[in-house]
Formats: sequence, C-alpha cells, structure tokens
Amino acid sequence: MNTVTPRVFIAATRQNEGKTTTSLGLLAALQKFYPRIGYIKPVGQRFIEIEEQKIDEDTVLMDQVYRLNCPLVDMSPIAVEPDFTRKYLQSSNNEALVKTIMKAFDRVAWEKDFVLCEGSGHAGVGSVFDLSNAQVAKILGAKVIIISQGGIGKPIDEVYLNQAVFEKEGVEIIGVILNKVTTDKLDYITEFARRGFKRKGLDLLGVLPHRHLLSSPTMESIQEDLKAERLNQGGRANTLVDNVIIGAMGAQNAITHFKRGCLVITPGDREDVVKAAAVAAADPNQQLAGIILTENLRPNSAILRIIEKAPFPVLLAAEDSYEVASRVHNLTVKTRPGDTEKISVIRDIIAENVDVNKILRAL
Repeated sequence: MNTVTPRVFIAATRQNEGKTTTSLGLLAALQKFYPRIGYIKPVGQRFIEIEEQKIDEDTVLMDQVYRLNCPLVDMSPIAVEPDFTRKYLQSSNNEALVKTIMKAFDRVAWEKDFVLCEGSGHAGVGSVFDLSNAQVAKILGAKVIIISQGGIGKPIDEVYLNQAVFEKEGVEIIGVILNKVTTDKLDYITEFARRGFKRKGLDLLGVLPHRHLLSSPTMESIQEDLKAERLNQGGRANTLVDNVIIGAMGAQNAITHFKRGCLVITPGDREDVVKAAAVAAADPNQQLAGIILTENLRPNSAILRIIEKAPFPVLLAAEDSYEVASRVHNLTVKTRPGDTEKISVIRDIIAENVDVNKILRAL
C-alpha cells in the first residue's frame, strides 16, 4: 500500500460529535497547502445506493462539494449493511476486508498530494468485525485527530479512553479538536482543556464555537425523516428550521408565535391555523419555514388551494403532533451538498479556529 502520500485519520469520542463537519472544513483548509487532495471513509455505516453500489453518505457529500475526481466506490470501500456483522461472525475473512481498504486507499491516493481519512465513531467502533477505527488507522499508517464535544472534564475523560485503544494498536494521536463550545465559554474552555490534554500528552488543535445554523434541520431533511408527503411546491426545500411550535391553540394565539424560520406542527384539520399562516406570510418577518399537518388528516380542496399558493413547504405526516415534534427535536442534523450557507460557515470556523500548521508539522 502507498505509504508516501501524507494522510490523517479523523476519529471522535462518539457518534455525531462533528467528524464530518470537521472533515468538510479541513479539506478546504488543507487544499491551500495540498491542491490535489483525496478523501476516504474506509468503513461506512450510513449509505445510499448509487449505480447499485452502496456508498457512504458522507463520501457523497465530500465528492459533490469538492469534486475529488475519484470513483465513489474507492472512497467508500466497505458499507456495513444490517447483516454485515452476522455474516462476518459466521465466516470471517478479515484479510479480504483489509486488502479491500488498502487497494481503495491506493486508488484514492493516486496522483494526490494528501488524503483525509474519516472514521466512523470512537476508537472501538467496528471492533466486532476486527476493523475498529484504531485498527483501520493502523492499516492506513495514519496519525489521528480526535473530535470531542466541548467541555473540560468529560471530553478529557473520553479522549483518554480512546487514547488507550489507539495506543494499543500503535497509532499516534496528534491532537484533539473540541466542538460546539458556546461563545461565552470559548476562552475559558480553551485555556483549561489545553492544560488538561497536555497532562495526557496531547495537543489541543482547536476549539470550535457552536453555531445554531449548523444544528438547524432543513425542511427537506425533516420530510425525509418523517417520510412525509409534500403538498405544495412553495418555498425552498433547504429552508432552515430555527424553532418549532405546536399549533394546538386557536389561530389568533398561534399567529403571535409566527416568525421567520419557525416550523408549525398542527393536526391536518386545523384549517384556521393554515389560513392564518398563509395570511401572515405576506410579512417577511412572519413567513414560516414550513407547516407539518399531522395524523394524515388531508385538508379539503379549498384549503389545499391555499396551501398550493403558500410561499413555504407544507407537509403531511402520518404521526400525531407530539410524535412529529419529538422526531424533529431528536433529528440528527447532517450537512447536505445543497447546504451552501452551512458549508461556507463550516469552512470559516475551521479556518479561524483550528491550527492547521500544527497538524501539518505533526504529520
């Protein structure tokens, strides 16, 4: 396997800590030093099918944003399907999986100046089929950056656990990036987390401030999660949802809560709320992000005509209002190729808050 091309492996202390967000921003920052950059996610757990190939969704994101000029199947060589673990435990063939990863890396690194490798969770994820993040980093000959959520005690404790697993495999950790730190605590956490990590022999490479924009779902992602029906073509599918209200009150009271970026969840027979939202939309400050009509209660034809003209998405979902609100609240927000505003913010956050020069020196 190619051992010459510089590379780094991005891991985390747990899932959804910001690996993909950090990788997205780091690719842009590293391109200033290495114009021809490659990307690989050796083991993917969330995938989509493209031309009968199972491709990790983060790989699709990176390729569409950066046009990496490499076959998707090489950037996402192993997709963990629901029965992957059972099949492996029945008849394990670790050598074949290792060869698949190594060959894929060779193709990804072909004529590239640098390769960014993204893991799939904490150091031990994948150990059940002998491809933990620590083992994959060892296979790739890559040093590691660990992403953890903001704080002092908790991230240091969790990074310390991960450090032990990586060191067991002989993999070097070059530093830690803390994510989602509130602005008012940025300096405080930076100072004391740096001291704490130094005691463990680790560098603090950056502290990323929390941006509400990055944790806000879009109407499109909500529609996909709920498998909801779109009742009109008004507004943009990638409209961000800033807050949610349950439209269980009368229209006169509900309208006082309408504001830009607000998602209203209400039973499908609350015609008064739909009418009030349509009228309020004339004021840009009161134009909603969208409405979700619940319990599969399809409005009558007169209300559907109003919905068709509404300047925001209106969805019809099967669940009741409480269940819909709970699912929206618990939705894991993933950056999508069309989220241009989010991607621009991510690039700026990494450029301003991560010491890329320190990373390059460590490599």
